[in-house]
Amino acid sequence: MPPRQSSAEPPPPAQPEPPGAPEQPALPAPRATVRRVTAPFHEPRRPDCPWCGSPRLRVRLRTPDLRYRAPGTFVIEECQDCAHTFQNPRLTPEGLAFHHREFHDTRVQPLVDRLDTARRHRAAARALLRSPGFPEPESWLDVGTGHARFPEAARDLFPYTSFDGLDATSRVVRARAAGRVEEAHVGRLTDPHLAARLRARYDVVSMFHHLQYAPDPREELRAALAVLRPGGHLLVEVPDPAGAFGVVLGKWWLPHGQPRHAHLPPLDNLRAELADLGCTIVVTDRRAAHTPYDLSAALLLALDRALPAGLRRAAAPPVAAAAALDRALAPLLCRTRFANAYRIIARKGPR
Repeated sequence: MPPRQSSAEPPPPAQPEPPGAPEQPALPAPRATVRRVTAPFHEPRRPDCPWCGSPRLRVRLRTPDLRYRAPGTFVIEECQDCAHTFQNPRLTPEGLAFHHREFHDTRVQPLVDRLDTARRHRAAARALLRSPGFPEPESWLDVGTGHARFPEAARDLFPYTSFDGLDATSRVVRARAAGRVEEAHVGRLTDPHLAARLRARYDVVSMFHHLQYAPDPREELRAALAVLRPGGHLLVEVPDPAGAFGVVLGKWWLPHGQPRHAHLPPLDNLRAELADLGCTIVVTDRRAAHTPYDLSAALLLALDRALPAGLRRAAAPPVAAAAALDRALAPLLCRTRFANAYRIIARKGPR
C-alpha cells in the first residue's frame, strides 16, 4: 500500500516543545499590543436565534476581551426558547482571522490545555472504547487537534489505529513532525475541497472543545458526519452553557471566551440535531466531561486584568490555591449543575 499523503505542506524541522504541563496553572504571557481597530470586524446584530429562529433573545453578558485586551466590547445573547447561547453580533470572517492570527497563534494555550493531562485524554478515549457495539477503529480524525495531545495519549489504548489531525493553525504540522499524528490537515473541516478528500474515510471523528469556535456548529456537525464511514462514531465535548459556573462567574467564566467563542449549544439541542441527521445517540455524559478549572481560571483572568505587569508573579500562589480547590471539589461538582461541559458519543446511520 502506498504511503498516505498529508494535505499540508512538508513540515518544517521539528521545534523543541516546552516542558510538560505544570501541576498548577501559570499566568498568561505578557499582554499583546494591538495596533489595529476591530470595529469593522463585526457583522450586524441578528434579531433571532441562529439555532431555532426565535426572536426571544436576552443579553447574557457584555464583556471586553479579558485575555488579550483587544479593543471593543463583545455581547453574548441567549435564546429564551431553545437556550442556545451565541455571540451577537458575531465576528466577520476577517474579524475571526484577525483574532486568531494576532493572538491565538502567538500565545500560550488556554488554561484548559494546561489541565488536559494525558490521563484525561485517555479517559475520554476509554469512554468510546466502552461504548456498546464499538469496534476497534482503523482510522481516527481529531478535529481542532492543536498540538495533537489527544491522539498522542489515545494511542496508548488504540495502538493499531491511524490518528490524523485537523487544525486551523500550523500547530498540527508541528505535531505531525513530532510523530503525534500520521497526517496533518490545515484548515476547516467545512472547506469543500478538504471535505471532498476526506469523505467517508474515518471510523471515528473527535471534537474536543471545538464547536464553540465554529461559525456554524450545525455545518460543522454535517461536515464531521460526511468524513465518517457508515456506522462510524462521533465524539464531541462542548462547554455546557447550562452549567451554574457560567451564571455565577459571568464574564470571568473561561468558556465564555470572548471574542473567539461564537456558540455554546446546550446538550438537548446538539442531541436533537444529531438525531435529525440520522445518528444514534450512544452516550451523553456531563460528569466525565467536567474539567476542574473554573475558579482558578476566573481568578487568573481577574488578577491579570487588575495587576500591573510587575506584580503578576505575586498572583501565582492564590491561583495555585484556587486550582487545588478546583481539583478537590471536582468529584462533587461534576455530579451537580456546576458540571461545566458535556460529552456526546453518536453513531452514524447508514444514510
